[in-house]
Amino acid sequence: MGFDWHSDTITRQTPISDTYRNTQNVRRFLKRECGDAFKFDRPFMAWIRDGRGKTIGEVADEWLRRRSGGPQQ
Repeated sequence: MGFDWHSDTITRQTPISDTYRNTQNVRRFLKRECGDAFKFDRPFMAWIRDGRGKTIGEVADEWLRRRSGGPQQ
């Protein structure tokens, strides 16, 4: 059985898999990493699911980078 995005413990090293879901568990993790202003938007969700291997820690870093106005990747 794969990673349960609803209940398994998420760490910065957790890989984004093909079973990834934007669950409350994921939102709690990302709010801890990024702050209370964290929210999903469509372009960001598309970036998460673009098929390139990444971890949830990289997802948090990318959200912070986008929020700071850094160059888009």
